[in-house]
Amino acid sequence: MLWTSSEIAAATGGTASIDFAVTGVAFNSREVGPGDLFIALSGESTDGHRFVPQAFAQGAAGAIVAQPVDHPHVLVADTTEALEALARASRARTRATIIGVTGSAGKTGTKEALHAALDRAEPGEAHKSVKSYNNHTGVPLSLSRMPRESRFGVFEMGMNHAGELAALTRIVRPHIAIVTTIAPAHTQFFPSVEAIADAKGEIFQGLEPGGTAIVPFDSPYRDRLIAAARPHAGRIVTFGLNEGADVRAIEVMPSANGSFVVARVGERELSFTLAQPGAHWVANAMAVLAAVDAAGGDLAQAGLALAELDGLAGRGAQHDVVVEDGTARLIDESYNANPASMRATLKVLGATPAARRIAVLGEMRELGEDSDAYHAALAGPVAEAGIEYAILVGDHMAPLASALEGKIDLVHVPRAVEAGAALDRMLRAGDAVLVKGSNGVGLSALVGALVKRRQPCSI
Repeated sequence: MLWTSSEIAAATGGTASIDFAVTGVAFNSREVGPGDLFIALSGESTDGHRFVPQAFAQGAAGAIVAQPVDHPHVLVADTTEALEALARASRARTRATIIGVTGSAGKTGTKEALHAALDRAEPGEAHKSVKSYNNHTGVPLSLSRMPRESRFGVFEMGMNHAGELAALTRIVRPHIAIVTTIAPAHTQFFPSVEAIADAKGEIFQGLEPGGTAIVPFDSPYRDRLIAAARPHAGRIVTFGLNEGADVRAIEVMPSANGSFVVARVGERELSFTLAQPGAHWVANAMAVLAAVDAAGGDLAQAGLALAELDGLAGRGAQHDVVVEDGTARLIDESYNANPASMRATLKVLGATPAARRIAVLGEMRELGEDSDAYHAALAGPVAEAGIEYAILVGDHMAPLASALEGKIDLVHVPRAVEAGAALDRMLRAGDAVLVKGSNGVGLSALVGALVKRRQPCSI
């Protein structure tokens, strides 16, 4: 049992139509399963009350609604406010150690790796945000789903405007708050990268008294983040790859399938294999170790979890896909992109053994007036990765197409469907192909179609 109707009513100030109990929470009717509470949110494009019958047909045990329905429900004045109230009630009743994660890149991967590390030592005792539910509705949903006896809760928090993280972190009230990295992202909404750092630093405002702030040592915005944390944190811990970090990778031996890492955590050393390739993942792993240590977790078990970590769909999952004369390696980074994550994943492609390296790169969105410069600047990382063929997708990729013209073979297409057709014509055995772009470009459909059609063997 996650919530009873009386607990829901008490938390939200609503009125229960009948006694019921639920085992889960959802606001997307397509995700409702048996025993769930369905929250009928009203948005600009649709009204969740339209999907109440569907939710109950799929097994919902109750609903939060703003208008009476012919099913067990709690009636409230505003369902969005009720979701936030339920989240606050969940946070108030738990004794779990709460960890918040944000950053311009790497926050979902770090959240998943941290959950895996904590769950390996305490199976079933760690709760996490699902998917990338990291906004003003996703964070309260993830909190409201947290089992009442959880020992750890790991919550991803995102933003694209100043002030958003300040609001989210005061709901989550983390004991430990991590900033993974600061980089140009959503620059359309910020005057500078310094302003992005300030917005990410808002996460520290919600720290519980005596809480721990975890800051990227190698970032040029390190001191700015430390200054943001100092009024709120009882302890500030830095992580990174360079000397001086409190949690540091002192030795890294990379391979195509990951890295062997020796890390120093305070006065202790830990050796482990990191399953995910790339220097950015080594940095993420240092943040994970810092958080596990701050939470009083088991570092040895964390190292084992990092060795077992699978790639995430859209965020580094790799597949060996069958082509006409053998197999090709597909690196799926299709979920999102900004200049920093583009450079990091292009390095991963460059380190991947292959007969040819192909990059399918979708435009990076929300970069504002500097968008052309950010796209053109990818020409250097593309060349350094040894890419022989590039498929560029979207109008904003025109500056990169111009910068690469005459240097490598490329095609510039407007949409993901044309990119898929171009890739399908040329992909052959021994190739390694990276697919990456902003989520709105739709490259995940390209990946899904290729994987489904080719009957891949995933790793």
